[in-house]
Amino acid sequence: MFYDRQGAAAEVLRFGEAPRPEPGPGEARVRLVASGVNPADCKRRAGQGYGMEFPRVIPNSDGAGLVDALGPGAEGTPPPGSRVWLYNAQRGRPFGTAAEFTCVPADCLAPLPEGVPFEAGACLGIPAMTAHRCLFADGPLSGLSVLVTGGGGAVGNYAVQLARWGGAALVLATARAGWQAEDAQAAGAHAVIDRGEDVAARVMEASGGRGVDRVVEVDFGGNAAVWSAVLANNGVVAAYASGGDPAPAIPFPSLMRRNVTVRTVMLNNAPLAARRQAQADIVAWLREGPPRLHRIAGTFPLAQTATAHAAVEAGGKRGTVVVLPTG
Repeated sequence: MFYDRQGAAAEVLRFGEAPRPEPGPGEARVRLVASGVNPADCKRRAGQGYGMEFPRVIPNSDGAGLVDALGPGAEGTPPPGSRVWLYNAQRGRPFGTAAEFTCVPADCLAPLPEGVPFEAGACLGIPAMTAHRCLFADGPLSGLSVLVTGGGGAVGNYAVQLARWGGAALVLATARAGWQAEDAQAAGAHAVIDRGEDVAARVMEASGGRGVDRVVEVDFGGNAAVWSAVLANNGVVAAYASGGDPAPAIPFPSLMRRNVTVRTVMLNNAPLAARRQAQADIVAWLREGPPRLHRIAGTFPLAQTATAHAAVEAGGKRGTVVVLPTG
């Protein structure tokens, strides 16, 4: 699937043939089995905050499949035939994962353990790695308390699971009542707080009045009154979105007195070492312990990528929408 102009999915996404890509220096070619669709993919295609980056773009950045070929200098990459998940395919390149094959830098690949379906592997990239960066950018979690806002969302749900894996002593989540709260609970939250409640009061109660050490924030501006009230001394708020208020006022004196750190998170330009650590930790998490919660909101054949994008844009999805290039 590709587009050569931006706009509505049904109007600009086209299905066709293209030459099989050849891996360049340090790259690997992957035969894709599954392609994850994230909101950022839809925004790039729609032109929301992004210009037309290349004359022709194959969308979607996350995926999973089998290594098919290696370019020069990619010898340290999993060998051909290896199961892998990948991210950042369509970041600075026109060739995303809505195709049978894609070529990506070797650093964008990570092993996909046996037993983890390719469809689940395609859900990991942007959501799980963003969650990891929010949680671990400021050090280990062992013994700390964490609040994850939006625990029913794609990033938030992985953040709850990874916080528990990382040894957090208390993991709280906010979510809407219904399946979002159920999924946050299933991910391992010690308590799920309904977004309609007095969230700050509930967090302080659950933490024994101390507050929390880390906040993984889905809406920095919209939730500023909450995270600024519940962070403990030397706490960190790590935010990856701010839909409710993109330019919020924050109570600087109160935050300064508690030595609070405000961290913004954008995965694709996070330090390479941090992204590599995220990949390694996610693979370790996949291999350890009980089965992991991977929520697939729906699967679509490659020719129906426009419908998959529309499903993401409609909102309310329970997990990640997945396209099946070989289905």
